[in-house]
Amino acid sequence: MMCDPREDRFVVTALNEAVPGSVKSVFKAWEERLNTSGEHLKSNEGDPELLVYIPFTSDVKIKSISVVGGADGTSPSKMRVFINREGIDFSDAEGTQAIQEWELVENLQGVLEYQTRYSKFQSVANITLHFPENFGGDTTQIHYIGLKGEATQLKRDVVATIVYEITPNPSDHKTKAEHGGGLSHVE
Repeated sequence: MMCDPREDRFVVTALNEAVPGSVKSVFKAWEERLNTSGEHLKSNEGDPELLVYIPFTSDVKIKSISVVGGADGTSPSKMRVFINREGIDFSDAEGTQAIQEWELVENLQGVLEYQTRYSKFQSVANITLHFPENFGGDTTQIHYIGLKGEATQLKRDVVATIVYEITPNPSDHKTKAEHGGGLSHVE
């Protein structure tokens, strides 16, 4: 099963993206991963670093991550991952130990998947991907991010109103006498 943040793409965010909101375009169907003609995620000129925050609607187990970058040195060359940490910025990412790091290769054909240390990627409510560098380009470009895994549980809304009876109201309860049983009256 593919973990699909496309359902909640509007809450996916990125820091240092050249076009605000363009991070949403990198979450697309597997079949569309090589389509580079449309919108893509691009860092600001002269600063190749990107930080992508992805929340999920339920906890997930992530088995692998796939990244298709741009050509001519603009693909990310390193990926650092943080899980269940909201509000990470670049100084946090640089000063915090990542749950896992990968040295990436240019994956223009979209065939590579980077396997996670599966035992560490259980019960993931959100994930932050840090791309600190690329292969020498002035910007970093990402055309596709894919997360392979499975949902573990749905998040449920908290029950807003619960009524407890301190003293039961007998008229609210049926007795055995009403059903032909032994008790005839409850007080």
